[in-house]
Amino acid sequence: MYTIRLAVLLAGLPLLAATPADPIGETYHRLYNLDFASAHKILDDYEAKQPSDPIGPAVRGATYLFYELDRLKILEGEFFSNDKKISGDDKLQPDPGIREKFFASITRAQQLADARIQKAPNDTNALFSYCLTEGMRTDYMALIEKKQLRSLSYAKRAHNYALQVIKADPNFTDAYLTTGLTEYLVGSLPFFIRWFVKFEQVDGSKDQAVARLNRVAEKGRYLGPFARILLAIIHVREKRPRQAQELLAGLSRDYPQNYLFKKEADKLTLKLERR
Repeated sequence: MYTIRLAVLLAGLPLLAATPADPIGETYHRLYNLDFASAHKILDDYEAKQPSDPIGPAVRGATYLFYELDRLKILEGEFFSNDKKISGDDKLQPDPGIREKFFASITRAQQLADARIQKAPNDTNALFSYCLTEGMRTDYMALIEKKQLRSLSYAKRAHNYALQVIKADPNFTDAYLTTGLTEYLVGSLPFFIRWFVKFEQVDGSKDQAVARLNRVAEKGRYLGPFARILLAIIHVREKRPRQAQELLAGLSRDYPQNYLFKKEADKLTLKLERR
């Protein structure tokens, strides 16, 4: 279940020549398009102008992480729906240079977040940066290093930071993506693992997970497309291929530059036609 957060990269938008009015939003668009070089260029400019903002290096970390996930073919649809590929013994060959840059970005983001939190404990931008970076650390450990159980501690930290964001600002919609994912994660874990790993304010309700992700899909500032992808993956895992196909077909129309949306939507269409 750790994997569904990774699908944030599977959307795509055309490259824009003009300087974006919202650099972080445009960076996410480039990530959705798997256009990592352009994402780094936008972040170079953003971090030069906003050197104390932890969001810059946090999103930089996402760029390095998702480059590696794409290179290692972890973003393919079969990976998300096949637990054996997640927890199996297949050895991956991570790029040591990308790994170093990824963790350096996380460290930098958290250092900047700490500086802000010391001055303003309810700084939602800083808290959300922690939420993002701990979530990405979870993904790297679970998917690339294949240390799923150890990664749960980082998933718990990401969840706790999301709760702090929501407490400080209940309208910070993107933070509900993490709490929704946690609900689905806990609802999918074996009982003996749930017994030892406790998440605050989590019932393990898959219905509640879907409700929170729907909220982000409708009103999220940056992670709305991500939430739609997660919902599609959940529908596939819960044997609801028609709902998943509708979401993926919609994403393919909205982001025609992305071949993965169309590829996965076509697979589900063919499956439905064979019924």
